[in-house]
Amino acid sequence: MTFWQQMIIIGIIAAVTLLTRLFPFLLFKSNKPTPGFLKYLGEALAPAVFAMLVVYCLKDVALFTSPFGIPELISVLIIVVVHILFRKTLVSIGVGSAVYLILVNLVFK
Repeated sequence: MTFWQQMIIIGIIAAVTLLTRLFPFLLFKSNKPTPGFLKYLGEALAPAVFAMLVVYCLKDVALFTSPFGIPELISVLIIVVVHILFRKTLVSIGVGSAVYLILVNLVFK
């Protein structure tokens, strides 16, 4: 791929990214109230996405072969406890991921 082809691709990607960021501001003016369905999506979508991620992450856990899902169970419990204590989603996910990686790579090898 030539230099100019690369520059064209980068330009297109930048323009599409800018347009997708700009589109909601053009579609929904600030002087009008936010539509009800958008308020509903704003409230319901985040928990639904996290629920789907939990199901996706735990769907292949082997409960009848070693280590019997123990690293996953410990990690989920730690995520719940950390989230209850700190109420920070990224901290909960980060700590849970780190604990899971340590358990899988060092403890339940």
